[in-house]
Amino acid sequence: MSKPVSAWSPLANPLFRAVWLAAVASNVGTWMHNVGADWLMTTLAPTPLMVALMQTAENAPLFMLALPAGALADIVDRRRLLIYTQAWMLLAASSLAILTLLGLTTPWVLLSLIFALGLGAALNAPAWQAIIPELVPRSELPAAVSLNSVSFNIARAVGPALVVWW
Repeated sequence: MSKPVSAWSPLANPLFRAVWLAAVASNVGTWMHNVGADWLMTTLAPTPLMVALMQTAENAPLFMLALPAGALADIVDRRRLLIYTQAWMLLAASSLAILTLLGLTTPWVLLSLIFALGLGAALNAPAWQAIIPELVPRSELPAAVSLNSVSFNIARAVGPALVVWW
């Protein structure tokens, strides 16, 4: 009989720990961004339709690309796919930040860039999840998957709270 694996044991692996900490930071930033972008739309175009379109722009790419993105993550180099999708999202987020700081963001620009971020996230998610088995031994995989869920849920609580606090 094998020794039970601790729920925290994957964090002893330096590569998994680095990826997990990056995921926590990224997820907190994503939740902060979601709250901030929705708030920005309420100031740019405070109509129920435009605020609802924000949710559509954020989530439609996932519905459109979930299956193709999963297949893509299975047939291409996942690390390269992650680099490309992260670069895509960096470009979209940086564009939004610059336009907003310059006061040039309109409701339709905001929706377009949020949709672009959603496209990147939809292509990124399956590769991100599928790379976990490459980072930990098979015996630690259930704990690693659980820690990823913990990361997401911590971020879901902390990200919006930081926006309100800030």
